[in-house]
Amino acid sequence: MSGSETLIPYIRKDRDVKQPTIIVDSREASGAPKIIKGLREHGANVRVQFLEKGDYVISDECAFERKTVQDFVYTLTRRYLFDQLFLLKEAYPKPFILIEGYFPMIYKFSRINPASVWGAMFALAKQGINMIHTTTWKETVDFLYTSAKQEQIVEKRIPVVHPVKKTETLADAQVFFLASLPNIGREKALSLLQCFETPFNALVNLPRWAKDVHGLGPKITEKVEEVLHTPYSEAKGNSVTTE
Repeated sequence: MSGSETLIPYIRKDRDVKQPTIIVDSREASGAPKIIKGLREHGANVRVQFLEKGDYVISDECAFERKTVQDFVYTLTRRYLFDQLFLLKEAYPKPFILIEGYFPMIYKFSRINPASVWGAMFALAKQGINMIHTTTWKETVDFLYTSAKQEQIVEKRIPVVHPVKKTETLADAQVFFLASLPNIGREKALSLLQCFETPFNALVNLPRWAKDVHGLGPKITEKVEEVLHTPYSEAKGNSVTTE
């Protein structure tokens, strides 16, 4: 660069670079306005719409579920995080969970053992769920913007919203049926079917769950038994608690 040259031509050129489009779930957009504003300030084209699964879509392959550290821990206690992410994985070849916040705070939560958090992260990684950690919403903005540019500008991919896979096969229906029971979910439903082969056999052998299926203790079987044996007239108005 000679003495007469400046950075102005390069800065102007950068402004003219094609910008990526990021599709954002409408609920996420309402709950994270700083991220939406930050993406737009970077120059991204933000398209807000309802997404069945995921919070951000940056290509036909990549979609993100964003959780703060607090949300991540909370969803672990409610046992539905895995179901959310497995559905995302069925819709997109490369699903991500983006965890935002100061991670050492998991040692300050009294209701959950930190080992459970690490164990959940390891289990998700084994299932092919990519994990990204940012400490602030600004880092989240930078990461999403950079990732979208990589996918769309460099890799020439376009953002596409894929519908969540609906129940299409008999096996899907069997998993969905058992997974809907209290504190079961997809993983335990699969374990039950692998052990007892059919949903009917699983229900008939409910007393054996705690003995034959890992992770199904007496508390879970008691709640399932209550759902199966309580008359509907008595059950109306009563809520089922999950742990």
